Amino acid sequence: MAPRKKNRVFVIGVGMTKFEKPGAQDNRDYPDMAKEAGQRALADARIPYSAIEQACVGYVYGDSTCGQRAIYHSLGLTGIPIINVNNNCSTGSTALFMARQLVQGGLADCVLALGFEKMERGSLSSKYMDRTNPMDKHMEVMINCYGMVAAPAAPQMFGNAGREHMEKYGTKPEHFAKIAWKNHKHSTNNPYSQFQDEYTLEQVMSSRKVFDFLTLLQCCPTSDGAGAAVLASKAFVRKHGLENQAVEIVAQEMVTDLASTFEENSCIKMVGYDMSWLAAKKCYEAAGLKPSDIDVVELHDCFSANELITYEALGLCPEGKAGELIDRGDNTYGGKFVVNPSGGLISKGHPLGATGLAQCAELCWQLRGQAGKRQVPGAKVALQHNIGLGGAVVVTLYRMGFPQQARRPRVGTVLTSSSSGLEGLQSYPVFKEVEKRLQQEGEQLVKKIDGVFLLKVKDGPNGKERTWVIDLKNGKGSVTTDPGIKADCTLFMSDEDLLDMMTGKLNPQTAFFEGKLKFTGDAALVRKLLKLQVSLGKAKL
Repeated sequence: MAPRKKNRVFVIGVGMTKFEKPGAQDNRDYPDMAKEAGQRALADARIPYSAIEQACVGYVYGDSTCGQRAIYHSLGLTGIPIINVNNNCSTGSTALFMARQLVQGGLADCVLALGFEKMERGSLSSKYMDRTNPMDKHMEVMINCYGMVAAPAAPQMFGNAGREHMEKYGTKPEHFAKIAWKNHKHSTNNPYSQFQDEYTLEQVMSSRKVFDFLTLLQCCPTSDGAGAAVLASKAFVRKHGLENQAVEIVAQEMVTDLASTFEENSCIKMVGYDMSWLAAKKCYEAAGLKPSDIDVVELHDCFSANELITYEALGLCPEGKAGELIDRGDNTYGGKFVVNPSGGLISKGHPLGATGLAQCAELCWQLRGQAGKRQVPGAKVALQHNIGLGGAVVVTLYRMGFPQQARRPRVGTVLTSSSSGLEGLQSYPVFKEVEKRLQQEGEQLVKKIDGVFLLKVKDGPNGKERTWVIDLKNGKGSVTTDPGIKADCTLFMSDEDLLDMMTGKLNPQTAFFEGKLKFTGDAALVRKLLKLQVSLGKAKL
């Protein structure tokens, strides 16, 4: 059969919730998390839910059709196909993989990949004791190699893989601890991370022992959270003018267990080394890239041991040389690669169904230049690795789809020029002060306000109308002049009246009844906008 021409596939919008300790918010359930992540992804893509043609929804813990319940009463009821996905810890990237195939094969032009998890506290455990455990044969390999002790199964499996690496290559416990130290340090700049605490290497190594050399700070926590990505075809991107933000999935492969997983009496192979190696090899070949082309990586560090052996599986270093890569600092800022700038699973958290989509979101932000303090300078090629025991791995390569048209604004940047006439507005200093405030407390304001405002300013220089956009819905917020951004609320005011209202001189109700303020959209959002009022002194009038 002749190979069919495959469509290019782009990520046009991403969103996620902050990952949290299970039960941290008593009244927060999976539909709430899915709504937040889904709405953020749609807002980022600047499209309505009605544009979504199919949805792939991933979760591990929940009854059948949770995907429908998560979408129906939060995003919309449009009758589209909704496919529920469960593939252990690789569930989120499996939803992404399925969504990509739908677009790649020409079955849909715009698909939503959504993943979420509401977890129990403590270590993972089997839920069904009256039937065959899907990992019974994996466990047999470990027992044959090292036996089994009274400790949670997952840290034993990955811990024994690390133990094998030490025996085979002379790797030290310090190498694994350095990985956890790095990831906790990276997380201090990620507002979505469950933990944002920095530790010394000594603190990492001396934290409570979980299994063998693995300590608590080298193990990922259980978490509640959600992530989402909107995927689209080239035609859809062009039609909606999204070239400047479209991130292309240039290669993606899913690989499941091979015979070597079970036949080579190796814990490294048992936890998926060969799966990861083969998936990465296929991706490099499909994209025409090599490991040295990679700038930034989000990989599956459920335990520090897995991050270490995955360096070698992905070709970031030769087999047996991961310890040397770590000692050189080639896994962090200033080194050859930046691995897990988000903090990884170890610090960001690991809600199973959401992890793969959170990785996707982080890498899209990195390639767009929107990652804030954790931005990897000049990131052009990104690699994602998400693995689940049982097993499946998904490896994905990304880069900007239309680099000539890609703009890379930083959070809180006012996109103006001296020739635009905006600096001649009386209200211009107000927007500059708003920009400064977003740089200081953008994350908190986004949580409080959660809206995108388009301001049409009349009677500007030479009597012309000017446009400002204040985005208080995404990331840490931003102030731009891009009229193409989808707004939740549009305000129409004269330059002078806007200045008076935003500095407290003009009461907004008075302005409305006198016809000085007109708006479309949610009136409650207009009231929230006034939280950004600035003093006359600060506006430098």
